[in-house]
Amino acid sequence: MNEHDELRGHVSKAYAEAVTKQAGSCCCGGEPAQSGALAKLAGYSKEELDALPADAVTNSFGCGNPVIFSGVSEGDVVVDLGSGAGIDLLLAAKRVGPTGRVIGVDMTDEMIERASQNIAAAGLTNVEVRKGIIEDLPVETGTVDWVISNCVINLSPEKPKVFAEIARVLKPGGRMLVSDVVVRDLPLEIRENQALYNSCVAGAISEGDYVAGLEKAGLGDVEVRDRITYEASQLTAFMQGDLAEINRTLADSGKPLVEADACGLAESLAGKVWSAIFFARRTE
Repeated sequence: MNEHDELRGHVSKAYAEAVTKQAGSCCCGGEPAQSGALAKLAGYSKEELDALPADAVTNSFGCGNPVIFSGVSEGDVVVDLGSGAGIDLLLAAKRVGPTGRVIGVDMTDEMIERASQNIAAAGLTNVEVRKGIIEDLPVETGTVDWVISNCVINLSPEKPKVFAEIARVLKPGGRMLVSDVVVRDLPLEIRENQALYNSCVAGAISEGDYVAGLEKAGLGDVEVRDRITYEASQLTAFMQGDLAEINRTLADSGKPLVEADACGLAESLAGKVWSAIFFARRTE
């Protein structure tokens, strides 16, 4: 197993545990309740959530709502990268209608099982989940109108491959809308912390590198359509449940421990972590 596969294994295990141990966390990974959360469930209306199976909502780990901000419409083919328990799959399936199709891709068996249950509970027949990694999508070339993703690409150890796969599967003129976490100026002890990687911080790249990566993959019209920058008070609340695990992994690696409460870590990350909505188009 190479280092990339090993890292994917750690992430998959964290999310399998998250979805089986708890009901009701949002954003990336972590332990029960609010731990590991970088943003509360953002951009979903009460009407949208009330119309979905409760499990799809309580096991959402996203940092935005890529479906509502996109132009997904009836008859479209949509692929959701890292589809998890299925909240965005279900919303997209309702938008594309019976003439459209939605494909979720996830690498974690527990997530695929949960999404399949939620699809069945919603009574939808135009959506499926395929097992795979987002660096090598099990999707035909040039067949997709929209690629969406919600706080997942930051977890990839090979982001240029993900960007290239997005460009490959899109039809000419096809579009991408992704909600994701980006960062700037993180210290090395944060970058090397597995718990913070699972929580969507340590593996995130800068906004500039994200845009450049999409453009290098051949995508055009790249832009950042929205941002939510996290303040120390938000990060404190979101990270409290993960602090013990963060401290443990820092100790195991020989790095200095963060402060005993979440405040010190949150203060050090304030203004350096935000969620952004990225748009791009296959222009060729």
